[in-house]
Amino acid sequence: MILDRKVSLIGAPLDLGGAVQGASLGPTAVRMAGLERRIRALDLDFEDLGDVPVAVPASGDPPEPSARFIREIALHCEALRDRVDETLTRGRFPLVIGGDHAVACGTISGVARNFRRRGQKVGLIWFDAHGDMNTPETSPSGNVHGMPLAACLGFGHRSLTELAGAAPMLDVSNCVLIGVHELDAREKEMIRKVGIRIYTMREIDMMGMQRVMEEALEIANDGTDGFHVSFDVDGCDVSIAPGTGTRVPGGTNFRESHLVLENVADSGRLVSLELTEVNPILDHANRTAELAVGLVESALGKLVL
Repeated sequence: MILDRKVSLIGAPLDLGGAVQGASLGPTAVRMAGLERRIRALDLDFEDLGDVPVAVPASGDPPEPSARFIREIALHCEALRDRVDETLTRGRFPLVIGGDHAVACGTISGVARNFRRRGQKVGLIWFDAHGDMNTPETSPSGNVHGMPLAACLGFGHRSLTELAGAAPMLDVSNCVLIGVHELDAREKEMIRKVGIRIYTMREIDMMGMQRVMEEALEIANDGTDGFHVSFDVDGCDVSIAPGTGTRVPGGTNFRESHLVLENVADSGRLVSLELTEVNPILDHANRTAELAVGLVESALGKLVL
């Protein structure tokens, strides 16, 4: 139950996965926006475990242009995996604040490994403007923050796909992708090949977010022991989330964004949460970090009445 949760904040200040720097400052910006105070105001136990270190890459061009800085990213994800796994083992709720979305490989591998060790399985709700279903072979940029969902489903660089000890980390039949409104051409092919359920912004417009979330929760909870949410703030419209590195107009509005996480909280089956791609360098008066804190509150059960 949410009211019994003991929340452990884990900072994942990685910004090697994208082309624009600044996401490494996301955990600090979210802390400064009052995250601890507002979680404690929900009468939840809270601890801050600090930030997982990020290796400094050698100067010069990345050695693997098709998966830029993959060595340093994989090392960070390994350390994050262990921190998340340990947090769950202690009976606490991991709240990971990124960093770019490549950190999801670390978070999800830690959750998947922990549940697998107990003979259980976990579902996934992935909120994002993008598919994040590229691989080193399909990516037009080589930016790893466009690859983490594919890696979690067993496609991509072995240093990421095998983080949980076995690939895939998750059963695709329990995974849902919500809020997408920009995809690469070959990424579309991968999504069709893998068969993940995807709700684009067009479907959200046509169906309404409430119905989308009802269906998404059915998928994520079908035969699982709970689910993880990976929330990229670039899925929110730029009018409410200007401080992110890959802005695409046409995302969810303020109420739709909160409704995603209010439904998550109402389900009572959220086992872990990560929120990524807050970039204070591109933000206006820390607005995106403040939005992020409000979204975390909604996921943890904050209600008007």
